[in-house]
Amino acid sequence: MDERMEKQLAFALEIDKVKNVFRQTHLSNNGRNENDAEHSWHMAVMAYLLREYANEEVDIAKVMLMCLIHDIVEIDAGDTYAYDAEGLQTQKAREDAAKERIFSILPQEQKTEFVALFDEFEAYETAESKFAHAMDNIQPLLLNNSNDGGDWRAHNVTASQVYNRQGKTKLGSEKLYEVTDQILQDNIKKGNLK
Repeated sequence: MDERMEKQLAFALEIDKVKNVFRQTHLSNNGRNENDAEHSWHMAVMAYLLREYANEEVDIAKVMLMCLIHDIVEIDAGDTYAYDAEGLQTQKAREDAAKERIFSILPQEQKTEFVALFDEFEAYETAESKFAHAMDNIQPLLLNNSNDGGDWRAHNVTASQVYNRQGKTKLGSEKLYEVTDQILQDNIKKGNLK
């Protein structure tokens, strides 16, 4: 096998580790904690299904790839819970170091491509990154709603915290934000969000 293929296969094996990064979000119907691979796969499929609700025309293949790679850095950086104020302070530095190590396994031009895609997702400026972020927001929201807000209750998350995070969903999809708002209002009424 040549060096290029050896690097590509080494990367493929390395990213298998994302299956061992568990999130605070539980699978639907009060299942176990979701892992990053499941989250990313779910987001990618949702992006394809819901693409008609993007605020702007998007390159859906690019959005799906963003969804699939956005949490690879958590192999090294670990998952940072969306409402963990302390963890969020060091998240970027941890993820930048992880991005450099993990994507450096690839051949140089593929490293450059993946780093650019990851950075585009993080910058939140293009139509594709905004829509990918909308998926990153609504996917755990749907799971948490299916679990009667259990993860929010377990972490004493407030409605204002969730609205602050979910407010960015409307940058990628006004229509999906309307659904988000309905879900949040229902959970406030049920007492799942204070």
